[in-house]
Amino acid sequence: MKLRAPQVLGPLGLLALAGALLLSAACKVGPNYQRPTAPVPAAYKEVPPPAGSTDASTWQPAQPSDSAARGKWWEIYHDPQLNALEEQVAVSNQNVLAAEAQFREARDAVLATRSALFPTVTTSPSLSWSRSSNTLTNSQFTGQSTSSVTIYNLPFDATWQADLFGGIRRSVTSSENVAQASFAQLESARLTFQAELAQDYFGLHGTDGEERLLQDTVKSYQDYLQLTKDRFASGVASGADVAQAQTQLETARAQLIDYGVARAQFEHAIAVLTGKPPAALTVPSAPNQAPPPPIPTGVPSALLQRRPDIAAAERQMASANEQIGIAKSAFYPALTLNGGAGFETADFAKWFTWPSRFWSVGPQFAETLLDFGRRRAQAAGAQAAYDATVANYRQTVLTAFQQVEDNLAALRVLQNEAQATDDAVRAARQALDISTYQYKAGTVDYLSVITEQTILLQNQVQEVNILTRRLAASVLLVEALGGGWNASTVPGPNDLIHGK
Repeated sequence: MKLRAPQVLGPLGLLALAGALLLSAACKVGPNYQRPTAPVPAAYKEVPPPAGSTDASTWQPAQPSDSAARGKWWEIYHDPQLNALEEQVAVSNQNVLAAEAQFREARDAVLATRSALFPTVTTSPSLSWSRSSNTLTNSQFTGQSTSSVTIYNLPFDATWQADLFGGIRRSVTSSENVAQASFAQLESARLTFQAELAQDYFGLHGTDGEERLLQDTVKSYQDYLQLTKDRFASGVASGADVAQAQTQLETARAQLIDYGVARAQFEHAIAVLTGKPPAALTVPSAPNQAPPPPIPTGVPSALLQRRPDIAAAERQMASANEQIGIAKSAFYPALTLNGGAGFETADFAKWFTWPSRFWSVGPQFAETLLDFGRRRAQAAGAQAAYDATVANYRQTVLTAFQQVEDNLAALRVLQNEAQATDDAVRAARQALDISTYQYKAGTVDYLSVITEQTILLQNQVQEVNILTRRLAASVLLVEALGGGWNASTVPGPNDLIHGK
C-alpha cells in the first residue's frame, strides 16, 4: 500500500481555514442591548375642551384617519409665503448643513470601523542594487571576483485580527448607533430651526397687526384732536382738552414708530434662518388673521417614535451599551493572523516565475498579563457612561411630555383668554362711544374720553398679542410632537453602508 504525502496548503488556504475555524468559534462578550423603560403616561393631563366647544378638535387623540402633519407640517397654516420660507431652511440653513455634514462624517466612520472585520493587505515593491567591496574581496578572498547584484522584490502582506470575543463587531454596531443618533440629531436640528422660523414669521406678522392697529388708532386720534380744536374754536372746550388730545396723538405716533425695531429684528432672523444675509430678504406686511388650526396630539406612547431627540438619545444608549462589551473583550486574548507572499529574484527575466515565489503565514496571540486594574476601570467606566445615557434618555422623554403638556395648556388658556379679550374689546368700544357722545353733549370732560381710548387700545393690543401667542404655541406643540417625523426613517445598517 502506497501512502500519499499530505498536501501542504498555501498561505491563502491556511488563512481561509483558520478564518473559518475562528468564525465558527467566535462569540460576543458583554450585555445585549435592550431598550430601558421610560415613564409614559396613559393619557395627556390636558383634557379636551367641554362638549360643544368650537376648538374641541385641537386636543383630541389622533385616529388613523386624522390628517396629522407629515413632513411639511407648516402647510397646515395654509400660508404660501411661510411654505416658501420653510423650504429654504432644509437646504440653506447653515446650522442644518453643519448637522448634515456631521451625519455624513458619522456614516463614513461606520465604513472605517467595519473595515476592521476584514484582512488588511499591503504591498511594498522594491528594486535594489548591491555590490561587494573590492578591498574586502581582494585582501581576504583572493581569487574571488567582485559581484554586483540586482534584487527584484514584490511582496504582499496580509494581516487579520480575529474577532473572537466580539470587540470589533461591537465597535461596528456602536458606530452604526452613533451614525443613527447623528441622523436623528440632524432631523432634530431641522425641526428646531423650522419651528423657530415659523415662530419668527408669526411674531413678525403679529407686529404687523399691532402696527396696523396703531395706524388706525393714530387716524382716530387725529379725528378726536380735530374735534377738540373745533370745540375749542366754538368756545365749548378748554385748551387743556386740545393739549390732552395732542398728547394722546403724539404718544400713539411714537409707539407706532417703535414697532419698526421689532419688525426689523424678526425679518433679519428669518433671513438668517433661510441662509441669507438680512439685506437679501423682505417680508411683506400682513397681520395674522386666522387662529391656529386643529393639531391632533396622538397617544402619549407614540411620542417615543415621533420625537427625533428621543430617537437620538435612544441610539446613544445603544452605542454606550456596545462600549461595555468592547471594554469586556479586552479581558480576553487577541489573535492576529499574519501572512506574506510575493516574488523575489536577482534575474528580471525570472521575476514572475513560480520558483521565485515566497510565502509565510502564522498566528500571533496577545494577552495582557498585568495592567494594575486598567481594564477593570475601563469596563466600570463604560458601565457608568451607559447609566448616564439611560438617565439622559429618560430625562429627554420627561421633557418631551412636559413640552407637549405646556403647549396644550397654553392653547387651552389662550383660547379662553382670547374669548374674554374679544368681549373686553367690544365693551371698551361701546364705552368709548358713550364717553364720546357725553363729551360732545358737554356732560363729561375730555379726560373721560382719553381714559376710554387708552382702555380700548390696550385691549386691542392684547387681542393681537394673544392671537400671535396662540399661533406660536401651536408651532411649539407641533415641534413637541415631532413635526410629523417618525423613527422609522432612521437609516438601518445596510443604508449606512450604501450611503443612503
